[in-house]
Amino acid sequence: MKRYQEHHLKQPVTPDLLMSPSDRDDTELDIEYPEDRGNWSGKLDFLLSCIGYCVGLGNVWRFPYRAYTNGGGAFLIPYFIMLAICGIPLFFMELSLGQFSSLGPLAVWKISPLFKGVGMGMLLIVALVAIYYNMIIAYVLFYLFASLTSSLPWEHCGNWWNTDLCLDHHVIRASNSALLVNISNTVSPSEEYWSRYVLHIQGSSGIGDPGQLRWKLCLCLLLSWTIVYLCILKGVKSSGKVVYFTATFPYIILVMLLIRGVTLEGAWIGIKFYLTPQFEHLLTSKVWIEAALQIFYSLGVGFGGLLTFASYNTFHQNIYRDTFIVTLGNAFTSILAGFAIFSVLGYMSQELGVPVDQVAKAGPGLAFVVYPQAMTMLPLSPFWSFLFFFMLLTLGLDSQFAFMETIVTAITDEFPYYLRPKKAVFSAIICVALFLLGLILATDGGMYWLVLLDDYSAGFGLLVIVITFCLSVSRVYGIKNFCRDIQMMLGFKPGLYFKACWIFLSPVTLMCLLAYSILKYQPSQYGSYKFPLWSEALGILMGLLSCMMIPIGMLVAILKEEGSLWERIRQASRPAMDWGPSMEENRTGMYVNTLAGSQSPKPLMVHMRKYGGITSYENTAIEVDKEIEEESMM
Repeated sequence: MKRYQEHHLKQPVTPDLLMSPSDRDDTELDIEYPEDRGNWSGKLDFLLSCIGYCVGLGNVWRFPYRAYTNGGGAFLIPYFIMLAICGIPLFFMELSLGQFSSLGPLAVWKISPLFKGVGMGMLLIVALVAIYYNMIIAYVLFYLFASLTSSLPWEHCGNWWNTDLCLDHHVIRASNSALLVNISNTVSPSEEYWSRYVLHIQGSSGIGDPGQLRWKLCLCLLLSWTIVYLCILKGVKSSGKVVYFTATFPYIILVMLLIRGVTLEGAWIGIKFYLTPQFEHLLTSKVWIEAALQIFYSLGVGFGGLLTFASYNTFHQNIYRDTFIVTLGNAFTSILAGFAIFSVLGYMSQELGVPVDQVAKAGPGLAFVVYPQAMTMLPLSPFWSFLFFFMLLTLGLDSQFAFMETIVTAITDEFPYYLRPKKAVFSAIICVALFLLGLILATDGGMYWLVLLDDYSAGFGLLVIVITFCLSVSRVYGIKNFCRDIQMMLGFKPGLYFKACWIFLSPVTLMCLLAYSILKYQPSQYGSYKFPLWSEALGILMGLLSCMMIPIGMLVAILKEEGSLWERIRQASRPAMDWGPSMEENRTGMYVNTLAGSQSPKPLMVHMRKYGGITSYENTAIEVDKEIEEESMM
């Protein structure tokens, strides 16, 4: 006994008061820790993933059309102003929150549990978007395979799917030098190929009549989901490598299409039509609203993708620099795509002998009707068609990676002990579930459902989510606290520009967008088909459901607290005790004493003893501590 006591006295003992959790012997406590969530393999993985996520199909088929219908070159003025007011600040806010906490869209609401419904709403929206977005990728795959031929199937009439109204451009070009042909009541071969062969929409009488399952589209949808799953199989470790190709290769193809486009006869007719400024449009509110909408949806703010990607960063990654690289790069990509698209449309209008505005379309109409028709007028048309659809494929896949990673990360962060070790299996379950839900889009009437999802899944509901997100961080959590967190990560506080946007300019602009979308509400329609009342009600309910997640989340958070109603609300709005950086070595300053098991009255001293010395970021933490003490004394 005496010998045991002597041996025990020789062992250095650290008082429990000064021990951090890593000092304790885990074998004594039998503590089980969740599996590590992982990080990007390199800084470029994150940057390219963000570029791939933001630069998507909308840059090619929405921006050029929006520009020419809203003042041409003059549209760039409100576009860049809205980028400064809404785009850049909200982009930086979402990245900052994700990187600081290293948590997904659900778990990140430890910052203010009262608003966890915002994360639930994000998850619902991104799941609905992922369902129909992958159907668009399936259409692209369909056209990609159809381009692997010596003659494009939508080049001529005379196929079983064509009608008597079909008239191809060869006849029109021949008529220009011979006799006049009336084209007002005719349909191009590419339009009939899209509607009657690919969609087979004649097999459905409307949204209530889905018709038969199109097995070719079904196989393309299955292939699309398989590609997505294989690329996200190992989380950001695998998708972070795939984006080296999918985020850069579209630029190579876009430049090739641009060079080919501007060398075509009549190309400058289209470019002039695209860029000619009409400054009188700037006096209308519609142009400014359209510019804000383009920025908002193009950058993908509010879907949770940016927050998810940033959560896999190292704590001191320079997201301030990355914000400007991605947002400005996205804007210039949209402008570049406009040149590539309108140069070909100018050539097409000259060949057909019709004005540019009669061939210009937006959305699927541009990608699957107008541009494929233009490809048939070029030498080596299958080659250019393959390049165009391969570009759309890579653009779409990047965004779909982000949607899926957001869903998987959000749920695994909520249940790390159970789901992180089985992340591959859980990802497969999510992909299979969304594939099955998307099968209705591969029917004869699938396009009607796709339009409904596109109009309502990320409409006014997304605006409500982002407004609440912005106000909860800047007003409830507090702009001072948020700026301190950013200073802790980057070594400096955001300037007056960001503060003014977060507190006032961005939320007010988004509220104007929301009011505009409600006041200017128009029922959905596809071509001449108008959706029935029950489908409109279903779409509105879809948008309201994401909004309803916010009060539902509030109710759950309040019920978990104790005291009077006001006390419960105050408690639920405050950050959770374990809010802060996820890694122990990054919890400097005010966050050290929130570590699980920490009892130290001098948390920063514990951190210095544990990790040795004071880094430049810890100097920042000391300054933050001083500021807090000064404020408490005032």
